[in-house]
Order: sequence, then C-alpha cells, then structure tokens
Amino acid sequence: MIVRTTRSAGSAAVRLRKTTLATAGLASVALVASGCGGSESVSDEPAKGQISVAASTNVWGSVTKAIGGDQVAVESIIDDPSVDPHSYEDTPADAAAVTDAQLLVYNGGGYDEFFTKLADRAGNTKQVVAFDLSGKAEGEQGGHGEGEHGHAEGEHGHAEGEQGHAEGEHGHAEGEHGHAEGEQGHAEGEHGHEHGAVNEHVWYDLPTVQKVADRVATDLGKLKPESKATFQKNADRFHDRIDELIGRTERINKAKHGSKVLATEPVSHYLVEAAGLNDVTPDKYVESIENEADVPPVTVAEVNKLVSGKQVDVVLDNTQTETPTTTDIVRRAKNSGIPVVQVTETLAEGTNGYVDWMGKQVNALSRALGV
Repeated sequence: MIVRTTRSAGSAAVRLRKTTLATAGLASVALVASGCGGSESVSDEPAKGQISVAASTNVWGSVTKAIGGDQVAVESIIDDPSVDPHSYEDTPADAAAVTDAQLLVYNGGGYDEFFTKLADRAGNTKQVVAFDLSGKAEGEQGGHGEGEHGHAEGEHGHAEGEQGHAEGEHGHAEGEHGHAEGEQGHAEGEHGHEHGAVNEHVWYDLPTVQKVADRVATDLGKLKPESKATFQKNADRFHDRIDELIGRTERINKAKHGSKVLATEPVSHYLVEAAGLNDVTPDKYVESIENEADVPPVTVAEVNKLVSGKQVDVVLDNTQTETPTTTDIVRRAKNSGIPVVQVTETLAEGTNGYVDWMGKQVNALSRALGV
C-alpha cells in the first residue's frame, strides 16, 4: 500500500512536524559503520578520488556508505526525522547535489517523489531505486496475500549475475538463503485482511535492502573498477549482517506466529510480515491515512476497543507521524499494559547506521513479544 503521511491544515489529524530542513540536509552527519567499509559519515564535498553519491534519505545514504566506505561521499538530502519525504519540496541546493552526483540512491514507489523528479532531470546518472528492485509493484505482492513474504526458491539466494554478482562471487547458492516457497509465506487470509495496494516502505523489507546493497556495489564498481573487489567485500559483509536480522525475525515468527499487532501507521509493514504477525489494524483506519483524511468516529471506536479490550499483543507507533488519534492509541495501550514499540521512517538519533537502527527495532519487537 502506498501510505501518505501528510495531513491537511485544520484536520483533526494534523501531523506534528517541523516544516523546514536547514540547508536541505547538506550539513555533515556522522554515521558510524559497523564493519562495513569504514565510517558512514556523510559529507558535502567529495575528496579527490571519491565517488559522489546523492541519496534521498539517510536510510539509503547509510546503506550506500556501508558499501562504499571512505571511497564515497554521500549526501543524504533528508536526514532530519521531522521532515516528511512525501511532501518535501526540493531546493536549488538539492537539485545541484543530484545533478553533480555520479550515483543516485533513493526509495521510489511514490515515497520520495521530490527526488524522483530530480533524478529524472539528472539524465544518464546511474540510479539505484529500491522500490524497483523490491519486486513489489502493485499487483505483485499487495496486502497480506498468499505467500507474500515467502521468498521463492532462490529469490534470496543470488543466482548467476543477479544484481551484478558473478557466479559464486557472493557465495549464496541457489536457494541457500532463499526461503522455500511458502515456508514463511502466510496462507491467504491468515493475516485477517488485506490493506490494499503495495506498501512503499521497502527499507523495512530486509531482502530488498540486500538487493539495494548489491546494486550499489555493482554500480560503484563500474564507476571505480579498481575498487570493485572492495565494494563487493563490503556488500558481502553487509549481506551477512542483514542475514542476522532476518534470522531474528524468523525466530519471532517461530515463537509468536499469529500474534496480533496494531500499527498507528504501516511504515513497518514488511517487518510485521517477516515476523509472522497478524496486523489487525482496521482497513478503514488505514484507508483514512492513505487518503489523508480524519479517521471516522466509528473506526476510532473500533481501534479503541481493540486496544482498551487488550485484543492486541503489541502496538507499533510511528513516532514521526504523531496525531491526536495516534497519541490516544498509545495512551490507551500503555494504560492497558500493552507493549508499545516505537518505529521510525528515517535513522533515529544515536544509531550507527542502518543495521544498528533496524536491529534495535527488531530487538524491541522481540522483547515486547517476550521472545
């Protein structure tokens, strides 16, 4: 499903966000890598010999830095959690950063539309679009359909040449890491309902993040052939660390499959699916969010009944999209003794790169479910 998180002025669901981004995220941000090619620092000006990269958000900027290490200068346009990529309006400085970059990395799928437009004007610059790599175009893997998260045989095992890896280069044989068809896929209707179109927040889909890392390594290798092996080595390490996160979600799935969750906004949709959880968030609630409309009173009452009646095991709260409705949901959950797990759209402060950030969220979900 494509989730829009902006709210109209005067609506009861006014998003409590700041509306400015100083210098559009051009200031340097320190992000420390954990064993994936050096520190993930984001700089404005590439040093001699560095590849210049522009990313739409610090999520994809962090993934790119993990692969490129000190051989890339990554500029993440949005690195402030108070800024909404859906409605962000680019500046001349942003346009210049994208135009000057040798590689562009962004989400796509309607999430960071401002960057998509800038990328379209950038011409033949190499581009890595996460949503396009995810295979989750509308009609392919929408909602909670049959086998949605069950990776087909070999899908995660990198076949010859997939994402630029030569035979044996990445080491994952066909099906080695790929989940057998249906192994983690949930039977049709098992999650109770479908939420419509495809969710665009593919950075919560761990196999997609691995695909992005692969493509980044391939493109960086083309831009700097003498460092191709280094980029590939970093991608392999990054893969291994994401595999660890996938293992954690599978443990949740095994121990707590079918546990009920309610999400204030479905940013963590793919994490919920990977963990085998049952998202019981009412469809009308989700539809209201998608349409940037107030949640109908009858739907609010339905949500309140689920929470106050302790009919859910965990509430997932997107802390970057606070509204009076979501605040009340969180309050009711806490009063009812239901664990609340905070999730975010961009890297949270105090986290050292993508793996650290996502790992903390997976761990929080695991603790909340008692795994």
